[in-house]
Amino acid sequence: MKFGAWYPLADAARHAPRAPGVFQVRLAEGLLDYPRGKSAMLHYAAADDVAAAALAFAAAHPGAPWWCRHTVEPEALATAEARALADRLVRDFRVRFGEAPALPPGVEGAAP
Repeated sequence: MKFGAWYPLADAARHAPRAPGVFQVRLAEGLLDYPRGKSAMLHYAAADDVAAAALAFAAAHPGAPWWCRHTVEPEALATAEARALADRLVRDFRVRFGEAPALPPGVEGAAP
């Protein structure tokens, strides 16, 4: 699976497809501390409509200086393929960093 270029999360409507796929969200700057290292990644998700899901995530965190990218394939991923990919990305992240990607502390919806 391939991912496209990063863009500001707030611009998802212009970049993300209205089709099944996976999107990732990361900090624009800096790194988050995880038990086994640091990463800018804070969210992976599969969606039937990537643009709608990314926009909903952005709306839940207005003004957050985060970046987004989504899967780019010759054809849209089937929903089951997208979910399997997102699950694998989270699982791999958890193995590498010691826990699943998470919102930064102090952000509504972040783990305490």
